[in-house]
Amino acid sequence: MRAALAAREISSVYRLLRRTGVSQRQIAAMTGQSQSEVSEILKGRQVMAYDVLARIADGLGVPRGYMGLAYDEVTAVRVAVSREAADSEESEEVKRREFLAHAAAVTVGANVLGTNSGSWVASPEHTPGPGRIGITDVRQVEAATRALRSLDYQYGGGFCRDAVVAQLSWGQQMLTASGTEHVKRRLHVALADLHNLAGWTSFDIGLTDSARSHFGKALVLAKEGGSEPLVANILYRMGRVYLHKKAPDDALKMFQLGQIAAQESGSELAVAVICANQAWAYAMLGRKDQTMKLINRTRDEFSRANLAEADDWVKFFNETDVHAMIGTVHTVLASTVDPSHTKFAIPALSRAIEGYGDEMTRSKAFNLSALAVNHLLEGDVDHGARIGRQAVELAENLKSSRVIDRLEPLRDEALKRVNNSDARDLAEQISKLHSVA
Repeated sequence: MRAALAAREISSVYRLLRRTGVSQRQIAAMTGQSQSEVSEILKGRQVMAYDVLARIADGLGVPRGYMGLAYDEVTAVRVAVSREAADSEESEEVKRREFLAHAAAVTVGANVLGTNSGSWVASPEHTPGPGRIGITDVRQVEAATRALRSLDYQYGGGFCRDAVVAQLSWGQQMLTASGTEHVKRRLHVALADLHNLAGWTSFDIGLTDSARSHFGKALVLAKEGGSEPLVANILYRMGRVYLHKKAPDDALKMFQLGQIAAQESGSELAVAVICANQAWAYAMLGRKDQTMKLINRTRDEFSRANLAEADDWVKFFNETDVHAMIGTVHTVLASTVDPSHTKFAIPALSRAIEGYGDEMTRSKAFNLSALAVNHLLEGDVDHGARIGRQAVELAENLKSSRVIDRLEPLRDEALKRVNNSDARDLAEQISKLHSVA
């Protein structure tokens, strides 16, 4: 039972309860769910929402820590607020403008569009700090961030987000402590990266408002710590949020600010990351010439980068990820501009998939989905469907709504080929996965 709770496998939790004689009706009464919901979960439906997981834990009398849930109620409030806000496109546009103003002010010191702590910023938390900190305290934050980032890559943001938030609650206390100038600057950078991870894991499970709040705090801390490469990385990640939301124009603004920080840092690897993502945004806009220029620059910058001395937050961008980005960009062009781009996308994506190990499950799922789309576009439906099923199988075991969202283009292509039974079955699998999530 402890293992099932730790993995948040609620279906396993309920099955174990049923074996000991607890009825579906009793489970429903304790957890505040309907009997039909309990039945669906018993059949394998995943539970990812924070408030539902918390209600299940409380209803069953289980300490929330057993499920890796944060103990602070502020987290639950932010989740609820973000869901309400997500329904309003107009408010989302306002938040994007406010965040752009904040990012510009932090990155280049410019008052663009009027800076303020607007609706994208969550209420601050105040906690008493320790008396004095040393380098060992900072190293603990850095080590925790590395460990949690590894869990995010392998299992998805839903698996570790609450642990990241809990770690932040502890780490923030040290900001008011005394210490040497060197230790304080390194602490600012360490906490900036932890906020960066909190934003990324929030984004991975669909909490856009929470992601924006954490990225905003991360920007300020990274700037105070004097880390331009980290500033660039944070802006790249916020741009990725907007790409996912199909807002490439807003994404480009983030990437352009990120490019300023990347170039000031002197890190060719940071510049390569930004260039690759700018190429993605231009591909979504259908601007093929600009896309290809940026892809070529990505290759050039990466070839000159010193990977051995790269910081943790940019070290992920290795040769495998370069192939993945090239394949992703050509997939967008193949789907929207010119189908002949499949001949560039397929080999790049295949190399990326071969390069990803089990520790990069989410990235592998992204690339399998894109590879399947390309094979469908080429008319190789049986092979495309087979690869698509591999992507679905990985997505089913990840705590990531983003992976499920990224299956949509594959479902759309499969639906265009419903006369083929494999394509039809694949589309149904993805639709079922969406409905369950």
